[in-house]
Amino acid sequence: MRCGFKSRALKRQRSYDERVQTQTEIRALLASRGLAPKHRFGQNFLVDHNHLKKFVASSAIRAQSLVLEIGPGTGTLSECILETGAELIACELDRDLCALLRDTLLPKHASRMTLIEGDCLDGKHAINPAILDAIALRPFTLVANLPYQIASPLMAMLACETPHCVGQFVTIQRDVADRLLAREGCGEYGPLTISIGACADVTLLSVLAPGCFWPPPKVTSAMISIRPKQAPCIARDLQQRKDFSAFLQRVFSNRRKQLGSTLGRDHPWPEGILATQRPEELSIAQLVSLWEAARVRAHQV
Repeated sequence: MRCGFKSRALKRQRSYDERVQTQTEIRALLASRGLAPKHRFGQNFLVDHNHLKKFVASSAIRAQSLVLEIGPGTGTLSECILETGAELIACELDRDLCALLRDTLLPKHASRMTLIEGDCLDGKHAINPAILDAIALRPFTLVANLPYQIASPLMAMLACETPHCVGQFVTIQRDVADRLLAREGCGEYGPLTISIGACADVTLLSVLAPGCFWPPPKVTSAMISIRPKQAPCIARDLQQRKDFSAFLQRVFSNRRKQLGSTLGRDHPWPEGILATQRPEELSIAQLVSLWEAARVRAHQV
């Protein structure tokens, strides 16, 4: 029985690996169209099959799930997502790769795949309306090997301003992951850590060496999950979360300044917080209470 079980497991493994694009296949696919990875778009394709499987398994997506993927590239991760039976909305900036996906992946999954050509961001502070129209306020999960240039603003908007995003499972630059996981007192601790941490729980899933990608980036990457808190530190109110983000930018504009110098010595100080402290010394809960004190004061003036 054990031998039979092992044989079936190996057969499933081979079947899975045969379906997922290899580095050789990706290179050949691009070369057949006279294409190569474009550095300006942050194109480093994840080719490590073990990490791809872990990526999709960690997200717990299944049939009927709605998934958003940013930067599908040649469709390696996209294929893994679609194998679960999920519906996929993929947004790709590179028009050449969009044309490739329309010829290769889209015809096979036309009923469960929407391809959007363009930037996932509409400026610095909004998501592409075409993506929002495709999602149509339905609960969705982001599963993506994110281009590093857009990772921080996108993750923050989805965690703090998009209540129907039920989770993010992303591969990002390791130093950005370190910022998200930082605690008070650390140099990496700042507005991004706090704004996302007030709304969501961040977990490190895996660290990826440059060799997991083609072409290999010059930095180490990390796979993380961002899941909405059951009891967020800030109410699920878009304006309040934007106000809190603006407050964080203000107090961290010069992180070495004492809070009293930034907010004024007559600012109402919640219990346990001193005007002589610096913002990086306060926990997320303390910074929320400080912001709430500022809001109360503003309404009283």
